Amino acid sequence: MDSFVKTHVRLARADDDDFILGLVGRFVEFELPPWRRRGECAAGIRDDLARHLREQPPGSYVFVAENEDGERAGFLHLQTVTDHFTAAQNCHIADLAVAPAHEGHGIGSALLRFAEGWARQHRCRHLTLAVFPGNERARALYERRGFGTDLLRMAKRV
Repeated sequence: MDSFVKTHVRLARADDDDFILGLVGRFVEFELPPWRRRGECAAGIRDDLARHLREQPPGSYVFVAENEDGERAGFLHLQTVTDHFTAAQNCHIADLAVAPAHEGHGIGSALLRFAEGWARQHRCRHLTLAVFPGNERARALYERRGFGTDLLRMAKRV
């Protein structure tokens, strides 16, 4: 059974960059679609995250989760986006990762609860995210937390 620890979520600071970027590998630790290359995906995610950390563009917010001992345990990257169909403001979970040593301790759930509260506080209509089909552990967590399929993005290599 998973043990759950008290989690504190705070805005990321400059000294969190290495921790955050060090978790990029978590986004490609499972079976990817056959047309995706692991290194290419990781590099793209890393470059995008590094840009957001460096530039802090409007509508982009990065948070760090710490356990009760003050250890960094995971991070969350939220973006405010305009809904294509309704023009309402939505909150999109661009990235969410838990450090391997803290997996199974409720950190991912705590980050999702934080994201939901943040989205409500900022009057967002929906909380959205994207996940690779092969990331079964994350998909199961998202479904347990009430997420369902909205759009199914399909791809074909040309």
